[in-house]
Amino acid sequence: MSTAAAPVRTLRAGTVLADLIPSSRARDVTLVVGGAALTGLAAQISVPVPGSPVPVSGQTFAALLVGTALGARRGFLALALYAVAGMAGVPWFAQATSGYAMPSFGYILGMLLASTVVGALARRGADRSVLRTAGAMVLGSAIIYAVGVPYLALATGMTLGQAVAAGLTPFLIGDALKAALAMGALPAAWKLVGRKG
Repeated sequence: MSTAAAPVRTLRAGTVLADLIPSSRARDVTLVVGGAALTGLAAQISVPVPGSPVPVSGQTFAALLVGTALGARRGFLALALYAVAGMAGVPWFAQATSGYAMPSFGYILGMLLASTVVGALARRGADRSVLRTAGAMVLGSAIIYAVGVPYLALATGMTLGQAVAAGLTPFLIGDALKAALAMGALPAAWKLVGRKG
């Protein structure tokens, strides 16, 4: 009696986690809407920071996770939907707010760019190991701050130093914890599906 090994399905280069779901237009629409909704839900996990108009929230983590899991194009579309719907009045920005005339709106614009960048990195395997995932999350967070902090300074009349003190420094420990969660979750998801690259 001979035993044949089960065929191993290999994934083409550039695969992200969302690509493991059978391809269809309905899949892509569902992933984009789901990514926007996840970001909106995570934004409601929000804690005010004394002396800062920017709260600590789960939306930055969700935005980076969405970009990494969906890839650059779908990640961009999900965060664009999140931003446009929030500007149109859907109260799913941090602390159930909406609109674009708020000092923290620059962070949302930064999340749009960051989700695209980390999605592109994920297509190059940045979500498959702990160290590469850490690098992608750090870069994504840096992009969010690179847009959000100057926007905060312009919107409030703060100096750049004041904006860094109010809109960056208080968030570094939380961002480190979020990166640690991603460092464990994304490579573990690839191991779970048996497709670690």
